[in-house]
Amino acid sequence: MPIFIVALGVLLLLLLIVKFKINTFIALIIVSILVALGLGMDITKIITSVETGVGGQLGHLALVFGFGAMLGKLVADAGGAYRIAITLINRFGRKKIQVAVVVASFIIGIALFFEVGLVLLIPIIFAIATELGISILYLGIPMVAALSVTHGFLPPHPAPTAITAAYGANMGQVLLYGLIISIPTAIVAGPLFSKIAIKVIPSAFERKGNIKALGKQKEFKLEDTPGFFISTITSLFPVILMALATIFSLAVKGDSTLKKFIEFIGAPGTAMLISLILAIYTMGIARKIPMKTIMNSVEISISQIAMMLLIIGGGGAFKQVLIDGGVGDYVAKMFNGTTLSPLLLAWIIAAILRICLGSATVAALTTAGLVTPLMVSGAVNPALMVLATGAGSLIASHVNDAGFWMFKEYFNLSLKETFGTWTLLETIISIVGLICVLILSLFI
Repeated sequence: MPIFIVALGVLLLLLLIVKFKINTFIALIIVSILVALGLGMDITKIITSVETGVGGQLGHLALVFGFGAMLGKLVADAGGAYRIAITLINRFGRKKIQVAVVVASFIIGIALFFEVGLVLLIPIIFAIATELGISILYLGIPMVAALSVTHGFLPPHPAPTAITAAYGANMGQVLLYGLIISIPTAIVAGPLFSKIAIKVIPSAFERKGNIKALGKQKEFKLEDTPGFFISTITSLFPVILMALATIFSLAVKGDSTLKKFIEFIGAPGTAMLISLILAIYTMGIARKIPMKTIMNSVEISISQIAMMLLIIGGGGAFKQVLIDGGVGDYVAKMFNGTTLSPLLLAWIIAAILRICLGSATVAALTTAGLVTPLMVSGAVNPALMVLATGAGSLIASHVNDAGFWMFKEYFNLSLKETFGTWTLLETIISIVGLICVLILSLFI
């Protein structure tokens, strides 16, 4: 049975990564080849399938992912992210401090990848919590909720960007619908959940945190950072361009020259390039930073995501093998005539793979390879499939996920406390995200 072979492949992948500590990219390629053999693929076509998967995935992704990393690095290095966080926290005040943290983390989370946003925001959160005399976790939960939501649902983050290409979805629509479901999800998993968690696991909220785990951090003086407005606009510019182009395209019928131009500007690659050029000016040239220093930040940002790009390419290889090996068609036949929504099925498969593998990106890409044939009928919006898969890929982060250990160490929690806060928070994001997607599907 193809499903049995895939299950063995997933178990082997888990064994190679967790037990033998093999690099995730290498493990993905090994498992892709072995699964292809198990599925009876022509041995002369297996490497071609792997290469097609890697190339097809990165061909869609490299521009958006690369430009996104550069943009985020420029905003972070210039102190723009620091300015956004401090300004919002000061303006909202003590009573609405959690809301301020959610808003700041959400804006920063769009521009920066999860790990970078976490490392940048934690010192700020620790300092504010100490000054106000409140628990660091009281602010930490809303912070990671907002960062995790943007990581799971919104391009240019790895998983949503990769599966947008895999499903053939419109990235502007993914961004627009993702914003709609991200806001309520972040509120439920952040401020609302923290009020329950503090009663269920009070000991976690008494922890002082471990700022030393972050290593040496770049320090900023607020007066030396870019202004709040320009920092926010620069961070959100790709979102603004893609969202406006999508709205314009949906609202204006026909095929005019203006519409084509707007769609060109709002295309993911173009939008990210324009936003990067803006960031080079606002976060660099306008602040009289030498071009050599600006380009150094750009180069560092690419070196930091090189392995992530390869891992995503490896996930694309595994996905392609599942498609070429007929597993996707087999799954489609299994569910032929079923009343189960493809959105729910995508969420379930992604959730199972996430729990097994730990990596949200690999879980999401593998799911895309399995359920894409179910979309042939056109009964489901591809953008919603991206969001349903993204929601499933976030569930129940535990010991096989790097995010679990980062959260545990930075907030100095025990394993039990980490399961009761971080793991539960990720599960809430996954379930609430799915509910929002299903509600949205009633209107789209």
